[in-house]
Amino acid sequence: MNNRPIQLAILGLGTVGTGVVELLQNNLDEMTRRTGREIKITHVGTRRNRTDIPTDIKQSADLLDIVQQDDVDIVVELMGGTTTAKEVILAAIEHGKHIVTANKALLAEHGNEIFAKADAKGVKVAYEAAVAGGIPIIKILREGLAANKIDWLAGIINGTGNFIMTEMRDKKRDFADVLAEAQALGYAEADPTFDVEGIDAAHKLTLLASIAFGIPLQFDKVYCEGITKITKQDVRYANELGYRIKHLGFAKRRILDSGEEGIELRVHPTLIPKQVLLANVNGVKNAIMVDAEPVGQTLYYGSGAGAGATASAVMADVVDMVRALAETNDSTANLVPHLAFQPETLNNTRILSSDEMITGYYLRLQVKDDLGVLAEVTRILSESKISIDAILQQPAHDDTSTDLPVIIMVDPVVERNMNEAIAKIEALDTVTDKVIRIRLDELMQ
Repeated sequence: MNNRPIQLAILGLGTVGTGVVELLQNNLDEMTRRTGREIKITHVGTRRNRTDIPTDIKQSADLLDIVQQDDVDIVVELMGGTTTAKEVILAAIEHGKHIVTANKALLAEHGNEIFAKADAKGVKVAYEAAVAGGIPIIKILREGLAANKIDWLAGIINGTGNFIMTEMRDKKRDFADVLAEAQALGYAEADPTFDVEGIDAAHKLTLLASIAFGIPLQFDKVYCEGITKITKQDVRYANELGYRIKHLGFAKRRILDSGEEGIELRVHPTLIPKQVLLANVNGVKNAIMVDAEPVGQTLYYGSGAGAGATASAVMADVVDMVRALAETNDSTANLVPHLAFQPETLNNTRILSSDEMITGYYLRLQVKDDLGVLAEVTRILSESKISIDAILQQPAHDDTSTDLPVIIMVDPVVERNMNEAIAKIEALDTVTDKVIRIRLDELMQ
């Protein structure tokens, strides 16, 4: 049996990369006991020489050179981005290196190509750290729930957005104010678009949906809506109605009237009743609820980001690969397929368009304080076959405004009908601003 160390190249020494190096140094004995083989970092890819890296580790900015070296078995890609990272990973695969990555954007957008090449070259790409940090949701879906048919999953999968919504609720703060604090604390980037517009969550949902349903990665078909239009007034009104607003990702099977099966992939703000567990996941924490047959509903909660949580997930993938290499000298032997299902069995179940989605709605209108305003609005909703659950008229936000906020809760309706109705409502002279809408999904009741 070959007992030589398994050799790693760490590409990217930011927060997570540094965390991986430290974790391996601190817990090396434990990991060796678990795998039966020593794990050793031989190379790091970094733009500048780091004095805090042990001197026996080679440092270089030439990433394409690193992934060709004979003393590298596994490439750990932690630099992010979708251009250089893609080039380097494909080159590493070409040279027979196994890959561990935390790069959800790269996999969501180019994973089909990367996984196909890895299969052709007989290597594996592991990516537990790409979704929900320290929550082992990839392993849960691919292995723990492998005997189940997954009907839907829904989750808080972006800690920055969850921090913002929590602060807006608990401290009655404005979105812009909380976002500035999130940036100061390092929870949000200088350009927060990926977080607050839902793109980061959509990347993660793309991966989760493919694993759950056995479909190709299809990031371009995820409906994506951010939280930038949510105000502290919306948060307060939702609270008064018994709800909390969370930025959720949904992946859901649905049988259409035609009998065809379709899949909804969507990220958007959602009203959740206060008593539902997901409504009580606060701060930067993540949580994913999965509904599967026969196990039923299960919930997974924990740290979704940060050096410790992400490094833990990265090294869990490394340990899996090392175990396989230690057993058979073939890290593909004991690992499940990249997307949980055998590649040739991935199906082309149709991803439903946003017009076909069905949810309930919270609508907030700004209207003139005139007679007959609500009658016009309710007439439009009725003509669009939209059933009203409740109407609440609120006092003006401040003493200088004569416009009144009106909250309308409607029962589940096809998105197409809702869009048409909102366009007609916004065209009324008595409606003075764009209609704010927040979805209310029946799965969360």
